[in-house]
Amino acid sequence: MMFYSEAVDFELIYVIVNFGMGSKVLQKAKKHGITGGTVFLGRGTVKSHVLEFLGITDERKEIVVMAADKKTADEVAEFLNEHFHFEKPHHGIAFTMPVCDIIGSTAYKHDEIHTEGSGGKVMYNLVVTVVDRGKGEDVVEASRRAGAKGATIVNARGSGIHETSKVFSMEIEPEKEVVFILVKNDITEAVVASIREHLNIDQPGKGIIFVQSVNKTYGLHE
Repeated sequence: MMFYSEAVDFELIYVIVNFGMGSKVLQKAKKHGITGGTVFLGRGTVKSHVLEFLGITDERKEIVVMAADKKTADEVAEFLNEHFHFEKPHHGIAFTMPVCDIIGSTAYKHDEIHTEGSGGKVMYNLVVTVVDRGKGEDVVEASRRAGAKGATIVNARGSGIHETSKVFSMEIEPEKEVVFILVKNDITEAVVASIREHLNIDQPGKGIIFVQSVNKTYGLHE
């Protein structure tokens, strides 16, 4: 059996770009060791200063998620940054984060995973909030009050007419929105507390929040 602590040598690469750029990101990544990925459609928050933080002006955007061993992930993220120039405003952002486990992938075998950590101090966290559709903007506003600069909102849906997918035992139905917010480590607790209070997350059915540590970031404009 595979334990979570044994998979820290693998990482996810998240790349958020303007609509239509996701396939180009994936094509470039595949030429540098990535075997595949998933492209999600999302939208930016309305306020212009929030969009500036995300480095894009188009409300529609695409989120590319790819998995790789840590060495490949670092190299690919750096290559994508150099190719797509995330350091420039409106070109997108990219970040990597550790993976707890990989199950069902033919590309990554369990015996390839090691127990070595990535080391270094965590500078950013990804705060993920799942709420009813229409509440995503409220999540963004609550996070902004605590110092967050921007977010990405994705519409979630079930896998079929009579089925729903689940995240932490909570059903994700067509009327749900998933909000991704990158925040500095020192304000993460304040951001979570603000969302929790203003969205009444502790009440049944109001939503869920979880936090993931981020290793490297590219294209964040403060």
